[in-house]
Amino acid sequence: MTKTYTQKGWSLASLYPSHDGPEIQSAFKDLETQTAEFEKKRPLLNASISQKELLQVIQALESLYRIAYRLSGYAELWFSADTQNQSALGMVMRTEQLVSEIANRTLFFSLWWKDLPDKTASPLMEGIGDYRYWLEEMRHFKPHTLSEPEEKIINTKNVTGVSAFSTLYDALTNRYAFKVEVDGEVKELTRGELMSLVRSPDPDLRARAYQELYRVYGDDAPILGLMYQTIVRDWRNEEVTLRKHKTPISARNLANDLPDEVIETLLETCRRNTGVFGRFFKLKARLLGMDKLRRYDVYAPVAKAEKPYAYEKAVAKVLESFSQFDPRFAQMAERVFADDHLDSEVRKGKRGGAFCSTINPGITPWVLLNFQGKADDVATMAHELGHAIHSMLAEHHSFFTQHANLPLAETASTFGEMMLVDQLLAEESDPSVRRDLLFRQVDDAYATIQRQAFFAMFEKQAHQMVVDGASVDEISEAYLENLRTQFGDAVDVAEEFKYEWVSIPHIYQVPFYVYAYAFGQLLVLALYKRFKAEGETFKPRYIRLLSAGGSEAPMKLLDEAGVDVRQAAFWQGGFDVLSEMVDKLEKLA
Repeated sequence: MTKTYTQKGWSLASLYPSHDGPEIQSAFKDLETQTAEFEKKRPLLNASISQKELLQVIQALESLYRIAYRLSGYAELWFSADTQNQSALGMVMRTEQLVSEIANRTLFFSLWWKDLPDKTASPLMEGIGDYRYWLEEMRHFKPHTLSEPEEKIINTKNVTGVSAFSTLYDALTNRYAFKVEVDGEVKELTRGELMSLVRSPDPDLRARAYQELYRVYGDDAPILGLMYQTIVRDWRNEEVTLRKHKTPISARNLANDLPDEVIETLLETCRRNTGVFGRFFKLKARLLGMDKLRRYDVYAPVAKAEKPYAYEKAVAKVLESFSQFDPRFAQMAERVFADDHLDSEVRKGKRGGAFCSTINPGITPWVLLNFQGKADDVATMAHELGHAIHSMLAEHHSFFTQHANLPLAETASTFGEMMLVDQLLAEESDPSVRRDLLFRQVDDAYATIQRQAFFAMFEKQAHQMVVDGASVDEISEAYLENLRTQFGDAVDVAEEFKYEWVSIPHIYQVPFYVYAYAFGQLLVLALYKRFKAEGETFKPRYIRLLSAGGSEAPMKLLDEAGVDVRQAAFWQGGFDVLSEMVDKLEKLA
């Protein structure tokens, strides 16, 4: 029997049957009981603790955190499905407060562990199994750890401080409505619907879409910018002033367990390669019959062949591309649909964009999409289901070691997109659609690599500007200059794009997250090139990389995969692949 896939919301029943039922109330009580029992284990934590006793303490901690994140995960997913739902928002705030309190009450364990001498800690980590790297990584933060009372104060203030600002940003921006004239009719659109217009073949419609986007965000720029300034000051106060990280980005690098030098080499290589995408944008301008691209036109299709994809067929394409690589990948992706863990509808109030959320090992991840039948919507589906596959391949690990660090977390998702594009190209006979797909590949590479790298460069600059007392207007002008450096003489950037930065949720919610995309995409270009060269022999090593999750240091995993991210030559190799893609497009043009 052929499976039928229809667009709908997701079910959260795998977590709890309802938000106010006895199951969820019981979970809150169980969490309190387990936390109280864990607090009684404090006397066990001394230099003479046995490995068996340490393992029991860790497993008790893991058990209560599984409950805590099941509750907070439910709240976040419920809120994402409808950001205007006040009950959902209330539960988000309640669970954030709860997780903060749990973190404070269990804090004594991590502080004790970090403070142990190496000669005591090292033997305890040997043979501890899946928890070893988690314990090892925790000790990396020893130089940046404060006293127990100080750490508790930070956890407590974050709930009504920086976390509250992030939630407020979401609630405010997700209620925005955008009005654009389409086919002679003024339509009210969500951000997701609006952004689908920037890939329209109509240049005036592309311009109107961007102008409306930044009119709305620009109107609130003073407020959104103030939120950002507050978040940046909070980040610096905690991470640099109190924790003594060398720079604001160093705190993120340590969380990713990557050396500062690796990230600086990545960003510098991106800065040196603006010419690769400059060539691409000049080629696109020529094919569009324009003297020069405007920023409105960066994602313009090169042919008027905006082929629509019905949802059911899009799902089938994605699953087929996964199956051709490895049938297990398709089976894991199908779990998301079978368990009703995918929300693909476009609805007012629903969170924009797309994400994959893994709550606990062994529970199928949830995927949020805003599917509108465009080719990039199909690619986004492959991307987010790739994240889900990555999680499921690593679900045999503990709660503490399932998740890969941010840069490696983009590996399976981006690889999944590339498999899909190969599938679409192999089946497509229309030359205009094929050329559009090829151009879209480089469009997406720009969006994932260069755009994100320059976001990270802007973040570094903005964090310093805020400390120096810069106004929101001054930060906006610095962002505009960042764009003009990024595009060089290949693209004209209109004035309203200076407000783009206040529309980027990642820089509010997870400072310096964005370089993970550039890291992941360039890594995948290298891995995919190897896959094409090696075929079946490549697959076991790749699957081992994904299956490791967060159970090994990323540098160790990359070294074992034969990837040296310390060298500029590695990152340049990714740009060389992109340059070859532009060469092919120039020959097709």
